[in-house]
Amino acid sequence: MASLYTQQGKNVSRTWLLMGAFLIIVILIGWGASYYFNSSGVLYIAVAFALFMNVSAYWFSDKIALVSTGAKLADEHEYLELHRVVENLAITAGLPKPRVYIIQDAAPNAFASGRNKEHAVIAVTTGLLGILSKTELEGVLAHELSHIGNRDIFLMTVAVVLVGFLSILADISLRMSLFGGGDRDRDNKNPIALIAIIVGMILAPIAAQLIQLAISRKREFLADASGALLTRYPEGLASALQKIGSYPAPMRRASTATAHLFISNPFGAAASRRGAGAFVRNLFSTHPPVGERIAALQGMNVS
Repeated sequence: MASLYTQQGKNVSRTWLLMGAFLIIVILIGWGASYYFNSSGVLYIAVAFALFMNVSAYWFSDKIALVSTGAKLADEHEYLELHRVVENLAITAGLPKPRVYIIQDAAPNAFASGRNKEHAVIAVTTGLLGILSKTELEGVLAHELSHIGNRDIFLMTVAVVLVGFLSILADISLRMSLFGGGDRDRDNKNPIALIAIIVGMILAPIAAQLIQLAISRKREFLADASGALLTRYPEGLASALQKIGSYPAPMRRASTATAHLFISNPFGAAASRRGAGAFVRNLFSTHPPVGERIAALQGMNVS
């Protein structure tokens, strides 16, 4: 259990590191664009944008994640059993009960979000509720509560905002560099500078993807283990992962920006198995292979 508490502190530190890295990357892009267009105003806009997005990521990242996935607050009467399971597990884990949301989607999946345990949310799809038994559902919800307890959610949810906007900013800057106007003297600038700027803007979304990978895969194994310890029944989560991982169709609102939030890849089992690029897709997936997670759970001893 000591490793879990150690991980909590590391997650907080990594979140601030992520926000600092985002600030630096945006400023560098802004500096490159200001140099190319010979306008210091571009740099000032980039700095203001980076600061604004960091503040927004801290205060509104959970709301952005909920809106982007189409999650709606779960009615306590209609979803009484779901609320009861979440409340009982939260009490066992020593956590405040998070707000519970529903996503109208046949694909089984779930995620947790929020900046801290006092402002946490758990969202599950209607498809998840439809195919899981109670013990399997407990396993999934315990996994998500473990993300809250381990303070994963702050880091993972902030990444949704920062990574998404970093990709958008890089795309806008690249289009401006290729097709925009600007000072007429820019044509006389060193073409190497233009190439360097364009390469940096192209690499920014790739760096964003690598950030997602770095914050996701190990945390899923940790949350699996923590959830199994919480329920004392790892077979429940293992069985749930088997059902979720074998569902072929993607979620209707699956997005690369929010994929790392979910308990399993939201793009469906068929996407990871199909075609010659399956190995590469799995290599750059935000989630470890379901088979490895199930094997780790089946090898646990919680007695």
